[in-house]
Amino acid sequence: MSLRLGLALGYWTRSPNPHHLDLARQAEDLGYDSVWTSEAWGSDAFTTLTWIAAHTRRIRLGTAIAQMAARTPTATAMHALTLDHLSGGRMMLGLGLSGPQVVEGWYGRPFPKSPLTATREYVDVIRQVLRREAPVELDGRFHTHPYRGADGTGLGKPLKPITHPLRAGLPILLGAEGPKNVAQTTRIADGWLPLYWSPYRTDVYAADLSAAPPGFVIAPLVRAQVCDDPAEGLLPVKAMLGFYIGGMGHATRNFHADLMARMGFEPAVRDIQRLFAEGRREEAVRAVPDEFADEISLVGPKERIAERLELWRAGPVTDLLVTTQDPQTLRVLAEA
Repeated sequence: MSLRLGLALGYWTRSPNPHHLDLARQAEDLGYDSVWTSEAWGSDAFTTLTWIAAHTRRIRLGTAIAQMAARTPTATAMHALTLDHLSGGRMMLGLGLSGPQVVEGWYGRPFPKSPLTATREYVDVIRQVLRREAPVELDGRFHTHPYRGADGTGLGKPLKPITHPLRAGLPILLGAEGPKNVAQTTRIADGWLPLYWSPYRTDVYAADLSAAPPGFVIAPLVRAQVCDDPAEGLLPVKAMLGFYIGGMGHATRNFHADLMARMGFEPAVRDIQRLFAEGRREEAVRAVPDEFADEISLVGPKERIAERLELWRAGPVTDLLVTTQDPQTLRVLAEA
């Protein structure tokens, strides 16, 4: 099976990355199918993606991911339909719920007590906007249209978007991690954006994906780097994992940590969290198992990358969203 390639640019860190536009153009020239941006608590996903859309011609454009807490579902639908028009129908909407630390700490909103219901309602509203068959109406637990709360005026009325969406079926993908959330994703979305995927451990998700319909997209993020020494190439992967496992989320509620534990690395997870909480961040990074970092990456000489790519090709993955800043790595993967 052939795999589609995507370039995952992530979010800005301290300042805008001056190479992102050039990388996106190179990926398009190499035949990559898509380019993706994301957001955490700094740069937003849509503005950068719009800039890339204006400077490319063919490559599809995705958010991996846009955070649901950042916008109402109708506002997110407005972003998506606007960029879909401006790009000539290249937009893909990747969404994620994030976690309590970000939702409550950054967005100042309560994390939903029923994440599955909140996600389902959010997607429902966006689908209604994009179909534009009738005014948006939902008597939801988390998203109600029109608003009927006691603190409202009672004057709201159902509305349809003024602008006719270019595509009613604009693809929606979800960045789900928990088993029930992944299973729900196969029912309500067009695709799934796994944060970690190991071609050696596809059984972890087998039951959750059993009801996925034909054409369902599975597009994991994959750190790739052509280098002579795999151990050196894995250092950025371990640094990322150390932060996500140890610093992004509470010790008792961290979806990234829970996922790594389900994949067979629970003792290491607890060590990473403990070291990070104690301020020993370098030790936390070193505690990330090389085995896990290597399984979810494509790192090393080009022959090693080509060989390991066959494992990804043999499974259910449809798209590899490659995270790299290296043009040579982009080319090697395209050739492989």
